[in-house]
Amino acid sequence: MSTPLVINDKVTLPGHDLEWTAVRASGPGGQNVNKVSSKIELSFDFEDSIALTDPVKARLRVLAKNALDAEGRLLVTSQKTRDQAKNLTDARDKVKELVLKALVVPKTRKPTKPTKGAKARRLTTKKKVGAKKAARKAPRRDD
Repeated sequence: MSTPLVINDKVTLPGHDLEWTAVRASGPGGQNVNKVSSKIELSFDFEDSIALTDPVKARLRVLAKNALDAEGRLLVTSQKTRDQAKNLTDARDKVKELVLKALVVPKTRKPTKPTKGAKARRLTTKKKVGAKKAARKAPRRDD
């Protein structure tokens, strides 16, 4: 269990929805890399979270479809630094960014029609291009 994660002034993720584990990181670190678990795997069970509404959960599911584990939880990892605390902060920031993106309601598209002038310009251009291509053809010989 971790501390609550404040997303914005209206949304705060409760600490019991976030679980993190420290595992051994790959990469540079010398002999230290074999002894210290500095990589952070942060799991956020957003499906059971009461902090997010259903539309936000649906958008988050689409945004993070490649970061979901078998149980449908959001799994974020961080191994930027050799410091466990900094990696935990980075993983929490990644979750915060994803939730902020999911909170944005996309604008609904209003279907529009081309104007009469746009249709006329398109047809005029089509006629010109067709005439140009017809002029390239060899004249037909009708006997």
